[in-house]
Amino acid sequence: MKLYALSVRRWWVMVPAVLALILTTWLIGASPVPVPSLLGGGGMAQIKHFVPVIASVAVMYCLDRRLLEAELTAVVPVRRLDRAAVSAAAVLLLAATPAVGLDVARNTLLILALALAVRRIANEATAVAAGLLYIIANVMLGQPPDPLGHRIGSWWALPLYPADSIPALVIVVVLFAGTLTWGLAPRARPR
Repeated sequence: MKLYALSVRRWWVMVPAVLALILTTWLIGASPVPVPSLLGGGGMAQIKHFVPVIASVAVMYCLDRRLLEAELTAVVPVRRLDRAAVSAAAVLLLAATPAVGLDVARNTLLILALALAVRRIANEATAVAAGLLYIIANVMLGQPPDPLGHRIGSWWALPLYPADSIPALVIVVVLFAGTLTWGLAPRARPR
């Protein structure tokens, strides 16, 4: 099964993905990008809001690569290996916190949680797209202007919370733990 995890699932892809996440955050993470706002005027978003998609793509790529017959007849439960690998990827992302900041690590776990939940009911490509669309919705709708024109954050826009927000971190960790269990549970077989 170790060979299966390395050659078929290719979990080693997570190391270059986390390095790409770190480099992107360092090099252009603070660069502003113009984004439209549906709540009045245009806005700017930092590229670091979109960086979590890199890790989400890598995890979904690894989960998509499988040999169904080998998994059905395996002695070792492959779902347990997947949970361990996704947990290791999360630990690797949290270990990168000093390099990328707590907000990027937190948002990456949030997008992974969303991707695991969507993957459970759809597929891996839809899961990645849902994470990206969630970020876009947060950037476009999550900071409505107040009467004076200043941008204020919405309570539901977790990716836009400040890096030192403990409630946002706790919510994301709980969501990730829940979707790690539910999102990687065996699917019902199609008839």
